[in-house]
Amino acid sequence: MNETDQVSGAPADDPGEPPAGPGPWARKRSARPRRSARPRRSSILLYGGALLGGIAFATVFAFAVTRLHARNEPTPFRPTGIPASVSTSLAEMMQLSPVPPATAPGFTLTDQSGRQVSMSSFRGSTVVLTFMDSHCTDICPLVSREFIDAHKELGTSARRVVFVAVNVNPYHRRVSDVASYSNAQRLDSIGSWYFLTGSLKSLHAVWDHYQIQVEAPSRNADVIHTSLIYFIDPSGHERYVTSPMVDHTRKGMAFLPPGQLAAWARGIALVAGAVTR
Repeated sequence: MNETDQVSGAPADDPGEPPAGPGPWARKRSARPRRSARPRRSSILLYGGALLGGIAFATVFAFAVTRLHARNEPTPFRPTGIPASVSTSLAEMMQLSPVPPATAPGFTLTDQSGRQVSMSSFRGSTVVLTFMDSHCTDICPLVSREFIDAHKELGTSARRVVFVAVNVNPYHRRVSDVASYSNAQRLDSIGSWYFLTGSLKSLHAVWDHYQIQVEAPSRNADVIHTSLIYFIDPSGHERYVTSPMVDHTRKGMAFLPPGQLAAWARGIALVAGAVTR
């Protein structure tokens, strides 16, 4: 209680109480027979029993209401086909969805080392495929961090998984652009990392096939694009798709709390591992 909660000027004694001295009221009280104390005791016991019974009833009622409320809570939606290793809450956070087992659209592009790479060249490996802006300072660095950590999470299974990104920046699509981004984000630490680029025509074809929308009004404007991750099995069939997430500070800086970054890395590794088996 703070000072403003105290009541000033309150009388020391309650006016409803008998006086402290041995007046007539006190003498009359002491002269009562002892048997009068029995009903008083019984009243106290009855009152106490009723009070305890009320508390017990309230406790049982509150417990019943809590259980009923818990039963009525909606069960988190879990799409059919999600790998058993991925919890429902993690799948929900990732917006992970199975896709019809169709063959992943093929393409041939150039990686950050200047080598020609085709989708068919990845047969026999699980492909974790996404789309990145070679000059991105928003969500792409976060996904890059998740890829690096997912690669570590995979352990010995990592040798059967490749991580691939297709460039979505139509103004910065040179090999040096994707190489510079890969180096800056330390993606080269992944032995099976490929950042692919090519002619504007060939890039447009890949974007269309994988349902990626790209808005790049000018060279200096931010590229706005769909952010998706596809999981493609060793036989070349699409299996799952997920949509990476991002948050922003008041100043517009992209970020994710460390716990969510770690959860995303773990989820990517779990799905890739399940597809690899």
